[in-house]
Amino acid sequence: MAYLHTLTISVEVLTSEAELSPAESAVWQAARAATDHAYAPYSHFHVGAALLLDDGTIFRGTNQENAAFPSGLCAERTALFGLAASQPTRRIRGMAVAARPAAGSFVPVSSCGACRQVMAEYEHRQGEAIPLLLPGPHGTIHRFQRLSDLLPFGFTADDLPARP
Repeated sequence: MAYLHTLTISVEVLTSEAELSPAESAVWQAARAATDHAYAPYSHFHVGAALLLDDGTIFRGTNQENAAFPSGLCAERTALFGLAASQPTRRIRGMAVAARPAAGSFVPVSSCGACRQVMAEYEHRQGEAIPLLLPGPHGTIHRFQRLSDLLPFGFTADDLPARP
């Protein structure tokens, strides 16, 4: 017999940057600054992502476009893949994403589906929640307690059949 299953995802809406902790402020500002290094000659939409690592350092990524669509990559994935390739033992303590038109102000943004899947995979791989900051409307900041909140019913390694 069918039944209704209700999911609840909580997001804390901060009304200003002053509500961020010092570590959150650092990763938030790093994501915003990373937008200056995006390669976005086609969309002119600059996205930056920043990862706060277990030693307090910050690792950045930016969107990278390519004339041969869809060969580009989003900022979230360049940050996560770059970290895994260069510092595979580092643990992520937080993540922030920022976006703006090439000649404009920062705008609200949320990660695409492919990035949500990758983010959930890295959180699952790490075995602990990774908090996320996303820009909301009217200068607000959305604080998620875990990356996987963006992808309920996500697909993880646990969903793969057992190997013989």
